[in-house]
Amino acid sequence: MESERKVKSVYTDGACLGNPGPGGWAVLVNFTDGSIYEMGGSEADTTNNRMELQGAIAGLRLVVASGQTEAVTVFTDSDYVRKGITQWIRGWKNKGWKTSQGKPVQNQDLWESLDQLNSKMVLWEYVPAHTGDRDNERCDEIAKAFATGRSPALKQALETQKRSSLSPLNGQNALQSTDVALNGSMTDVNAPSNPTSSENTENLPRDVRVGQLRNLIETLRIADEIASHAYLITSSELADLMDVNASAVTSRGDHWVWRNWVVSRVRREGNQILWQLERVD
Repeated sequence: MESERKVKSVYTDGACLGNPGPGGWAVLVNFTDGSIYEMGGSEADTTNNRMELQGAIAGLRLVVASGQTEAVTVFTDSDYVRKGITQWIRGWKNKGWKTSQGKPVQNQDLWESLDQLNSKMVLWEYVPAHTGDRDNERCDEIAKAFATGRSPALKQALETQKRSSLSPLNGQNALQSTDVALNGSMTDVNAPSNPTSSENTENLPRDVRVGQLRNLIETLRIADEIASHAYLITSSELADLMDVNASAVTSRGDHWVWRNWVVSRVRREGNQILWQLERVD
C-alpha cells in the first residue's frame, strides 16, 4: 500500500564541465517497496562542489517533505559534502562561517540550506565514485546529462519496480531506458518552490505530496506573521523562507512580489540587507 512506502536510501551526485562552467545535479531515491524516484537539474555557470551540494539539498528536501521519522541513509561520492555536513560545519558556524584560516566558507548559502534540512535521522555515507555502485553510477549519468544541456528521461513511476527489470546503465541508452521523460530541465533548486512546478510532483507518493503541502502552508503562515508584525528579516532568512538561494533574493531588486506579499528592501545593517513583507491581497 502507498501509505507503507518509506524512503530507504538517497543517492546524490553533481557534475560540472570546466569547473566553473555548466553543471548538473542528480538524486535517486530508493523506497522500501522497491520503487525508485529520480530527479535532477542544471545551472549555466557553477562549480562541481555547488552541484554536489544542490543534489544533497534536493534529496533531503524530499525526505523532509515526506514527514518520515525513520532513519535514511544518504550516499554521496563527495567527501566535501560528507565531511562538511558531519564534521566541518560545526566549526564554521562557531567561527561565524569562517574557516580555520579565517577565510569565508565557500558556498555558505548552500551549506546553510543543507544544515537546516539535516537531522539526526540522516545517516551520511561515502561511496567511492566509479567503482560499480549501480545507484551512484546512475546519479553520475543524470548529473552529467543535465550538465551537457540534455534532459534525461527519469524514473518517477510509483509502481513497484524490480531492480532486475532495469536496463544496464550504459551511456546514453541508459538515459532513454527509464519510464518518465521530462520536458526540459527540472525546476532549478534556486527557483521558488511551486507545488505545480515541472518537477512532476503528481508522480510522487501521496504521503510525500501531502507533506509538501503541509510544509507550504506552514511557510505561508510564517510569512503572514512576519508581515503582520512588520518584522525585518535578512536576505538569508528570506531565502530560507522562500526556499531559494540568498543570491536569488538580492538579485531581484528593491521591490518585488512573492506569492501574497510585496517584498521591499529596507536598509543594510553591517553585511546584511534587511527586508520587509507587506500583504497585498
